[in-house]
Amino acid sequence: MPAAGVRDKMILGTGTDIVDARRIAEVLDRHQDRFVHRIFTESEQAAAVQSANQAAFFAKRFAVKEAVYKALSGSGVRPLGWRDAETINAADGAPLVRLYGRCKTALETMTPDGYKASLFLSISDEAPYALAFVVVDAVPIEWKMPHGQNRQRK
Repeated sequence: MPAAGVRDKMILGTGTDIVDARRIAEVLDRHQDRFVHRIFTESEQAAAVQSANQAAFFAKRFAVKEAVYKALSGSGVRPLGWRDAETINAADGAPLVRLYGRCKTALETMTPDGYKASLFLSISDEAPYALAFVVVDAVPIEWKMPHGQNRQRK
């Protein structure tokens, strides 16, 4: 029998994407400013400056955006803006996704009443490829983690 409350947890969507960093490098060579400012948030742009390989950095962030859009596709909200999904890092380095605008609306639209949704993100790379995998889940608002800890929700 599952632990108490586990049956109330649900997956609302999944998304994955793979990007060739060489393709991103070509776009950066031809249209760096236009591409970067159109696709990536200011926070993502600032983080890229710290990266030794900007093409690989942007390839991972681009893969995240595509994976997020696929995970949110069940909402029916269209179009989703490039800058409406932002990848940041937690203090421990774990990648997190912040949603704005139409992406936030899409998540709210697909979340059942009385539930709170979260996005879980995994990013991986093996040069020249970058891969992102996103899971959107939802739990009842009052749901507690096993061992009495509250699940952090944003």
